[in-house]
Amino acid sequence: MLPPRRVRRVAGLLLVGALAAAVVLLPVLVVVAVVVSVWLPGRWRGLRLLSFALVYLALEVAGLAAAGVLWVLSGFGRRLDTPASRAAHYTVLRLLLDALMRTAQRLFALRLVTDGTSWSPLDDGVPGSTNAMVVLSRHAGPGDSFLLVHTLMNRDHLRQPRIVLKDVLQLDPLIDVYLNRLPNHFVSADPAVGYGSEEAIADLARDLGEEDALLIFPEGANFTPRRRTRAIQRLRDRGLASAVRRAEAMRHVLPPRPAGVTAALRAAPHADVVLVAHTGLEHLSTVRDVWRGLPMDKTLHLRWWFVPAAEVPRDEAQLTDWLYRWWETIDEWITTTSVAARPAQGVRRTGTPGGPGAAGRDDPGVARPS
Repeated sequence: MLPPRRVRRVAGLLLVGALAAAVVLLPVLVVVAVVVSVWLPGRWRGLRLLSFALVYLALEVAGLAAAGVLWVLSGFGRRLDTPASRAAHYTVLRLLLDALMRTAQRLFALRLVTDGTSWSPLDDGVPGSTNAMVVLSRHAGPGDSFLLVHTLMNRDHLRQPRIVLKDVLQLDPLIDVYLNRLPNHFVSADPAVGYGSEEAIADLARDLGEEDALLIFPEGANFTPRRRTRAIQRLRDRGLASAVRRAEAMRHVLPPRPAGVTAALRAAPHADVVLVAHTGLEHLSTVRDVWRGLPMDKTLHLRWWFVPAAEVPRDEAQLTDWLYRWWETIDEWITTTSVAARPAQGVRRTGTPGGPGAAGRDDPGVARPS
């Protein structure tokens, strides 16, 4: 159970103390990081990790300071729900995420490549698009939520993302403050506490506007082979033979859980759908994985597909089948991209997936910690 909000706010003060201590002890920390780097694979891994941790800590403190200023400017919290206040909070988040992603790319020599044949619907002026979007993404590896939210919010797209998250993520002070002030939902693992995930997703989707994007992870958790086995067994226990066959054929993704997608699209029938695949982080599922296989000198691939609202099925069974067919397309793209391993070369564009089949209904996708 999470501590009360007033108790969690103390964590912000602790971050300030931690940053001050890190600055004072910086020479010692650098020496330790250099020595540790000698015993770790990769070039100066310990020093890179220390640098990233310090930047992350500094951005947390800067973001909390900005949140305090915004609180005062909003009349000491009385006008936090106004469009101007929301826009200001999104602007601060965009700047913080931009700084964090640039730091990660430079420190770890990461290269982000969008499939050359992808047509990104995120740019303004898409013919016939309402620009309200439901974004469905695979969930694999640490930081993919940051990557996608940053992409949606960057200077080219300037979207205002909404997301449903596990309540434990509120232990991060910056996430706690900003996302509770903006239209997002934190859901408890205990179904008796507050909103369920499906209700929360529907509530966020109901008033999606032209600049909004609702981000959902239909798999419900980061991909791991063990989770894939468990997910297939759950489908088998429910007697969903067709869904089991289709899930077993997908090697790189978990079978999608359609309840959250169904709730979102019923609440926002005007919204277009964007599907996202990425590869390059899926082998990192735990803190131990990150320590052993920190992504350095890597190319991360992104692929976007756009489906206008008019082409999205509305019947629940057809929508479930449609979602499975898209996840099969995503799985095929991951296979092709991983085997090719050619960062500069685009991958064959896949059209709207087709084919018979059925799948089971389950819990909605919610962003979770790895």
